[in-house]
Amino acid sequence: MTELKIFIGMSRALNKINRATNKVYTKYGLTSAQFAVLEALYHKGDLSVGEVQDKILSTSGTIPVIVKNLEKEGFLEKRNDDNDKRRFILHITQKGRELMDIVYPENEAIIVSMMNIWNKEEQEEILKYMKKFGGVEDEKNDKK
Repeated sequence: MTELKIFIGMSRALNKINRATNKVYTKYGLTSAQFAVLEALYHKGDLSVGEVQDKILSTSGTIPVIVKNLEKEGFLEKRNDDNDKRRFILHITQKGRELMDIVYPENEAIIVSMMNIWNKEEQEEILKYMKKFGGVEDEKNDKK
C-alpha cells in the first residue's frame, strides 16, 4: 500500500533527523525536550507553561520535570503570572540565551544540510504536502 510506504518513509526521515539533532543536544547536556523548551523561549520570549507545552507538542506530565531541570541548571526562570496566580511564566535566562546562541545555529545547520538533498523547488513541494497533511493551508498560520 502506498499509504504505508509514505508513513514508513516519513518515519525513517524523521528518525534520521532526530538522531542527528540529538547528537547536538547531548553534546551540550540537553535532551531534545529541553532544547525544544529553550528554543520556544529563545524565539518567542516569555511564555506560560501551557503555551510552551502547545508549541513543543508535549504532554502536560513531562513539562514540570523539563522546567525543573532547566531551572536547576540556570537556563530558565519560572515566574508567577501577575494576571493569574495559578499560572507560571517561563523566562529564558542570559545563561540559557548564551547556550542557545551556540546550540540553535548548530542544530539548524544540521537540519539544513540534511534537507539540501532536495533543490528549492522540491523543498517547496514537500512543504506544501506537509502543510496539507497537517491541516495548515494558510502560510500565515505557519509561523515558527
